[in-house]
Amino acid sequence: MSHITTHVLDTSQGCPGANIRIRLELQKPDETWHELASGTTNNDGRVADLISEKEVLASGVYRMIFETGAYFEQQGTAYFYPEIEVRFLFNQPEQHYHIPLLLSAFGYSTYRGS
Repeated sequence: MSHITTHVLDTSQGCPGANIRIRLELQKPDETWHELASGTTNNDGRVADLISEKEVLASGVYRMIFETGAYFEQQGTAYFYPEIEVRFLFNQPEQHYHIPLLLSAFGYSTYRGS
């Protein structure tokens, strides 16, 4: 299992957020961003193997960007957030970090899951 995982749930429809493109990026010392991985959520709202479990990730500030505009446009749904950026501190590389996104067209919530 990847050290960093995600799961998108569309709370307005009560189902997984399928076909949402996600990017994982690391903030470099000069405060620019470097893309480490990307993927698209499956029918269960997850991205399988976003980062290989063998890959060693450095401690630092990461961000996960969810391209939600295209998701809502595919459904013909009006929305407010074309992208959702979740920044987090990855400072215990031996642990698993799960970044769930609870999504609706005009709001969202996230937390560190298990």
